[in-house]
Amino acid sequence: MSDETRPIAIGIDLGTTNCTLAFARGKDDTPEPLGVSQVIAAGEVTPRPLLPSFLYFPADSEFAAGALALPWYGGARDVVGTFARKQGASTPARLVSSAKSWLSHASVDRRGEILPWGSPDEVPKVSPLQASARYLAHLRAAWDEENPESPLAEQDVVLTVPASFDAVARELTMEAAELAGFEEPPRLLEEPQAAMYDWLAQRGSDWRQDVAVGDHILVIDVGGGTTDFSLIAVREEDGELQLERIAVGDHILLGGDNMDLALAHTVRARLESEGVKLDDWQMRAMTHACRGAKEALLGDNPESSYPLAIAGRGSKLIGGTVRTELTLAELERVILDGFFPVVNADDRTQAPRRAGLTVIGLPYAADAAMTRHLAAFLGRSASASASEGDETRPTFVHPTAILFNGGVTQSPRIRDRICDVLGSWLEAEGGSRPRILQGSDAELAVSRGAAYYAQARRHGGLRIRGGTAQAHYIGIERAELAVPGIPPRVDAVCVAPFGMEEGSEVNLDQAFGLVLGEPVSFRFFGSTSRKDDMVGAVVDPSDLTELSPIETTLEGTDGQVVHVRLHARVTEVGTLELSAVEEGTSQRWKLSFNVRVA
Repeated sequence: MSDETRPIAIGIDLGTTNCTLAFARGKDDTPEPLGVSQVIAAGEVTPRPLLPSFLYFPADSEFAAGALALPWYGGARDVVGTFARKQGASTPARLVSSAKSWLSHASVDRRGEILPWGSPDEVPKVSPLQASARYLAHLRAAWDEENPESPLAEQDVVLTVPASFDAVARELTMEAAELAGFEEPPRLLEEPQAAMYDWLAQRGSDWRQDVAVGDHILVIDVGGGTTDFSLIAVREEDGELQLERIAVGDHILLGGDNMDLALAHTVRARLESEGVKLDDWQMRAMTHACRGAKEALLGDNPESSYPLAIAGRGSKLIGGTVRTELTLAELERVILDGFFPVVNADDRTQAPRRAGLTVIGLPYAADAAMTRHLAAFLGRSASASASEGDETRPTFVHPTAILFNGGVTQSPRIRDRICDVLGSWLEAEGGSRPRILQGSDAELAVSRGAAYYAQARRHGGLRIRGGTAQAHYIGIERAELAVPGIPPRVDAVCVAPFGMEEGSEVNLDQAFGLVLGEPVSFRFFGSTSRKDDMVGAVVDPSDLTELSPIETTLEGTDGQVVHVRLHARVTEVGTLELSAVEEGTSQRWKLSFNVRVA
């Protein structure tokens, strides 16, 4: 089959802040971004490589008919992308943002129409799942418009997710793709690995000159809504260098969105000291305005300040607009000292005492200091770089190289601060500062790397070994004497170990009793740090992170208990399937991960 007739390798980054699509037509082609057609002003459609992950619902009288029309969506009454982000900055109550973060939030109904969060009743609502599907559908339609002879449904598509996404969030991402019209399920790839693949694509065969056996590459991915840490080890096999992902950080809901909000609070405090108060909706608008200021002031050769203007509320404000500025000094104090403070290698994240009642919203990280999260990750992962009992083992993994990814890390100030902090930790233990693996255009790296991965799978190129990013466990209720007021204790049994490869499956030797015909609850747990637990290992659930449960009624006779053995499989597209199989028969009950609040 010639390159002209093979499916095109396509990579999609469904980002918190921006979505991108990259493609490679031939075996030796370097992936390139698609210019995604989108509304950039009323009545104006232009292709751009970034599709901002924003959905805006205008009021009925806001635009003339056809102002939001796209070639494939002539009757559009809402808008995705650049124009949505621009309009939402002044009218945030009508703007859906951070849909990807909501998609991974286990405490809300992710299929419920809850976004824009907290908006008035008259504003249309969508679910986090629908918003994610809307962005993917826009990318699919934009591709098909440009490539009518090669519809996306017929191509080899890889869709990226944060490395720390649990099984539920991954399944939801796949469901969003199905809702978006992807006829064949795309393959999932972790974003830090995608960034690493992009670096490999950019370096070509020269990448082997930049790393050596024994290297530990730290991938730092700071996006709009999440921060991901991954460690990739350089191994040797049959005389060839190989790459293996050996550790993944926890799901940290911390990124550029948090920085925008912190800057907005700083500006508000200054305005209030001058007698100007902002209400909740003005604060949302200020947060969006601070995003633009952040991007400008963190760039090369910034000005000393950046002007801000938001719509006023009330007759006392001259001209109906609040005008102020964000200074470079304020930005450096808030972002560098607040999010990337100078800390020690043994510092750990700090969680303040929580109030008894809290507003429901995104579960942002309690500690905003990314350097403390990094210290905790490297400390937990120390066993990845040395065997147990080694007295010379360092107190944390010593990365020898860093690959930065995510829009936030494009700032030289932020990269320099991270390198300085990590370098001081390494030097304190007799190590050397890590070298920087130079990437190109962090905002496009993930989709380009995903397309390169599709090429590697098809043509037999280099692949990063890794498997599942965390170990998975199911809760098993103990058979104990009943005690009034005390529920039976639960053990967590490992059903899928860390690093379980795509296409592989395992069976648990132990038999369990499965209750049929009545409402039951299944509890699930995960761990990104327990890499030695084998299938069937029994673990204290308090050492794990609890995932979304299943609340269901399995088909069968009411109250019947059948003997089953558990079967786990990692699908070819990267999702986890868990089933209970009755002993002596082929009867099987699929235990699908629940995505609703119990």
